[in-house]
Amino acid sequence: MIPAMSATAARSRRVSSAAFRSVRVVVMGAVALLILVGGLWGSWGTAQLVMLTKGRERGTIEVTRCGSDVCSGPFRPLSAGAAARDRVTIEQTVAVRRGRTYAVVVRPGTDDVVRSGPAGVLYAWLPLGGALLLASVVVAGGLRLRRTAWVLAGSGVALLTAAFVTM
Repeated sequence: MIPAMSATAARSRRVSSAAFRSVRVVVMGAVALLILVGGLWGSWGTAQLVMLTKGRERGTIEVTRCGSDVCSGPFRPLSAGAAARDRVTIEQTVAVRRGRTYAVVVRPGTDDVVRSGPAGVLYAWLPLGGALLLASVVVAGGLRLRRTAWVLAGSGVALLTAAFVTM
């Protein structure tokens, strides 16, 4: 038979259990926050070009040639101060096809362009959508906040689905 636990032993067990829960919440909260900040960081580089277009060169590209990683074609300006270029490059994705014309914004100081408009905005925020999905798993498992995790996951799925549909 197991002897009865003393009052001090029971109290120290409750204190250590509470300390463990507190450390778990802090660590998992930091991991979830790090994932979300990484998603924001990964998205902002392109998103700022697409969303904050004032003073940037905007126009269209007609894709004439595609390689393994990039496609290229002539740039036709649509904004004041933008210069026509014979050849600019755009990252080749499943949504960029030869012979099609896309609205784009030129990366400052380069001949690289990124898609603009609704499709470009949603495509720019794809890293955040993935981060929302990953963070939802951490929030559900580590923080045990199921409703918050469902909101994060739903937001991530909505963002990824919207980007897929518009591309």
